[in-house]
Amino acid sequence: MKFSFGLKSVLPAALAAVLGLGLVAQPAQAQSVVEDIVKRGTLKVGMSTFVPWAMRDKEGNLIGFEIDVATKVAEDMGVKVEFVPTAWSGIIPALIAKKFDIIIGGMSITPQRNLTVNFTQPYAHSGQQMAANVALAGEFKTMEDFNKTDVTIACRRGATPCNAAQKLFPKAQLRRFDDDAQAFQEVANGNAHAMISSAPKPRFWSDAYPDKIFLPFGGKNLTEGNEGFALRKGDPDALNYFSNWILTNTSSGWIKERHDYWFKDQSGWKDMVAKK
Repeated sequence: MKFSFGLKSVLPAALAAVLGLGLVAQPAQAQSVVEDIVKRGTLKVGMSTFVPWAMRDKEGNLIGFEIDVATKVAEDMGVKVEFVPTAWSGIIPALIAKKFDIIIGGMSITPQRNLTVNFTQPYAHSGQQMAANVALAGEFKTMEDFNKTDVTIACRRGATPCNAAQKLFPKAQLRRFDDDAQAFQEVANGNAHAMISSAPKPRFWSDAYPDKIFLPFGGKNLTEGNEGFALRKGDPDALNYFSNWILTNTSSGWIKERHDYWFKDQSGWKDMVAKK
């Protein structure tokens, strides 16, 4: 009796047996969020307002670096953009719950966050900077001067600045707020020695209130950071698309041009921003 087996049928089964693998059907790839966006005709962007990434002008419209970036992403996809303002402390859970498609909001790439979401390659590079109260901390010269139990440091809840404060000044008392403006006001009012926020906001505040606010350590950043778009896990097509969008617009110089406009100085847009 002859038995005839083609190599094509024998080798995969044999290899699977050697490796201890069952020949099981692979699940079909889920539809990418990019396909959902194109079919819907709208890119839903999760963001939180903080200067100069995203803010309201005097007419109530959103302006800022992130608004420019997200608007161009949508234009290049041939869709409209819809911004979904979200409290920063809950923005990642809201992404996972599919309240929007993507976070474009100056989110620093960290290992802890990367356990929950995927990040594109960086499209901005900032860091954390400190603004301090002249009356309370004007004599402070070193990091250790701020690292004392009788020192209070304000920061935005759920954001990188609070993590930086805990790491750099573990002895200080932290006071957490829902947004940077509240944290800064605590310093301006003399209720906190200093606050930490993403550059260049502390510099802007120091320029606006030179009699009350100064930048410790010569204005040098406390940390250096990388910001990326955040996406739900399990979607390699979306990660590929948005990373390549960043690559293309970095190479063309468009991202740098918009970043310089919003971050180098306020002269081009300061008068547009709504007063709080």
